[in-house]
Amino acid sequence: MKTEGYKVKDYGQAVKRYVQTMDLKDDAALIAEYRRRHSEPEAWKEVLDGIRAVGILDMQLFILGTRLVMIVETPLDFDWDAAMARLATLPRQQEWEDYMAIFQQCKEGATSDEKWQMMEQMFYLYE
Repeated sequence: MKTEGYKVKDYGQAVKRYVQTMDLKDDAALIAEYRRRHSEPEAWKEVLDGIRAVGILDMQLFILGTRLVMIVETPLDFDWDAAMARLATLPRQQEWEDYMAIFQQCKEGATSDEKWQMMEQMFYLYE
């Protein structure tokens, strides 16, 4: 566990953040393989390029047991629905989603936007 925190990128502009969650199947071997397939040498370049092409500045996954949390940072004018619709049409994107589905608690053939559930911010450090 990393208790010293994670560095936040400086984009030189204001950004907005989306936070989503999903559960993996409760199987230690599957979770280990899911982690491996998301490692730098294993992640598909076409999928990473597609994520950037729709305007996403950064995407991070965090895990605790079977629970995943994804943090996505974008420019302020980012349109989530339009970007996800475009992402679903990009090369190898659905192939990647199908490839990952064996690890995830989701329906067969689901897109990324169908798998990941948007979280609601319920607290911030009030000013």
